[in-house]
Amino acid sequence: MKLTDKVFSIVEPTVAALGYELYEVEYQKEYDNWVLTLYIDHPNGISLDDCEKVSTAVDPVLDEADPIEQAYYLSVSSLGIDRPIKSDKDFSRNIGNVIDIKLYAPLNGKKELRGRLIAFNENEFTVETKAGSITVGRRQAALVRPHIDF
Repeated sequence: MKLTDKVFSIVEPTVAALGYELYEVEYQKEYDNWVLTLYIDHPNGISLDDCEKVSTAVDPVLDEADPIEQAYYLSVSSLGIDRPIKSDKDFSRNIGNVIDIKLYAPLNGKKELRGRLIAFNENEFTVETKAGSITVGRRQAALVRPHIDF
């Protein structure tokens, strides 16, 4: 089992008990230090106080389970409004919304698409663009994000 999956299974019950969704766990070296980042979500959004609350609750849980051998910094964060759309749950939340898609290889001559997400399944998703409906294989997409107008 990958370390991030192990940490996810250890802390997810605590995060859920606080009323938040644990979205993703990252463990990576930043400069000379290891950082364990827990990305959380809530229907009402995430504040700095929410991050502190989760950090305070999961810190002793991680200390007791001790899944990581070396020293690390614990970080709790929101994914932000432009977080990548990866899981079925993400796609479901974004049905009817405009999304931006970056592809590994061109599709119909384009590597970047924008359209309204109208359907998805485990292998592909369909967007309505100005040129019509386009179905994209999930493995064809390097990055899928909600479209943000500034």
